[in-house]
Amino acid sequence: MRIGLDMMGGDFAPAEAVKGVKLYLDAVASDAHLVLIGDESQLAPLLADAQLDQSKYSVVHSSQVIGMDEHPTRALKEKPHSSISIGFHLLKNEKIDAFISAGNTGAMMVGTFYSIKAIDGVQRPTISTLVPRENGSQGLLLDVGINADCKPENLVQFAILGSLYSKHILKIDNPKVGLLNIGEEEGKGNLLAQATYPLLKENKLINFVGNIEGRDLFSGKADVMVCEGFTGNIVLKLAESFYDISVRRNIQDDYLKQFDSESYGGTPVLGVSKPVIIGHGISKGLAFQNMILLAQQMIESKLLEEIKESFHSNS
Repeated sequence: MRIGLDMMGGDFAPAEAVKGVKLYLDAVASDAHLVLIGDESQLAPLLADAQLDQSKYSVVHSSQVIGMDEHPTRALKEKPHSSISIGFHLLKNEKIDAFISAGNTGAMMVGTFYSIKAIDGVQRPTISTLVPRENGSQGLLLDVGINADCKPENLVQFAILGSLYSKHILKIDNPKVGLLNIGEEEGKGNLLAQATYPLLKENKLINFVGNIEGRDLFSGKADVMVCEGFTGNIVLKLAESFYDISVRRNIQDDYLKQFDSESYGGTPVLGVSKPVIIGHGISKGLAFQNMILLAQQMIESKLLEEIKESFHSNS
């Protein structure tokens, strides 16, 4: 198992990326080999200080970095020696089995779609976020930003992708799917929600429990919560602000701490043929460790094979 990690992506790279690698290698007994992609001159002293087991990683040099504010498509074209470009080259050519970056999100999305493609039958890949719930479990909200406008069929596919992820990664046997809406009754909502409801209701691949409201997000009423990316991104950023407010007001609360983006690391792009995990730009060591763990889980659980099988048999 070879997991590629962009060491130059993120506000605190490469120092925090190296910390994440150390946390992972010190804590996890795994046969994973980490392929660290970045500027050798910057990485060498940090890796030496970390005193890592050298048999567990290798370094691939990249001489360029795509900045957070650069235009994604142009940057990938003009910077073929950037850590993100090299990462996707390695992934496409099967030199690594998964690729992780906390760098430019747009460049990660463009790179994903142009290098490894969507799984046959998936109209639009999606990104999700874990939702901490008061009972200690985790739900999944999707889409959270890359599909601002959607058709009903897209939301049905998000429900299938989210259900498979919840089953194989979150270990929820028969995940309940809810449609995020402004009321519980069938027929509520905007045109998209009204058209999506009957499609979810009749789909045999999911366990649809009906509409859920904003107040149900943290309750466990549904395990997979589906919406278009415009709503999902607003919910995500609102939820993350809970943690920021609690820190500013010096409120110590174990539940609110779970809204710290560090605690879940990054989000996988669901619906593409290989594991790609996108981290928060502000990722620190713990987030990088969690992203490597997630990549390992995605490979070991055969999640992508399950997704391919579902969409193949349903097409």
